[in-house]
Amino acid sequence: VAVKRTPNAAFMKALTPSPALAAVIGAEPLPRTEVTKKVWEYIKKHNLQDAANRRNINADDKLKVIFKKAQVSMFEMTKLISDQLK
Repeated sequence: VAVKRTPNAAFMKALTPSPALAAVIGAEPLPRTEVTKKVWEYIKKHNLQDAANRRNINADDKLKVIFKKAQVSMFEMTKLISDQLK
């Protein structure tokens, strides 16, 4: 019998993006999962995944404000985005 997992309430809580992040995903509060999804949509729409190493994201002007450098790995990106939420 599989036990149905309940999502962690803190994980689902809507968080407000910083002005820098709002420029990419919009200003309305969203759960962390949705924020990550929207950032990925933005990356794919603007073709910002590195061609040679797909795990790296090349920052455009809007993302540079968040990442503070020209390229980050997917794993770094998640942490940097978390810093932009409250």
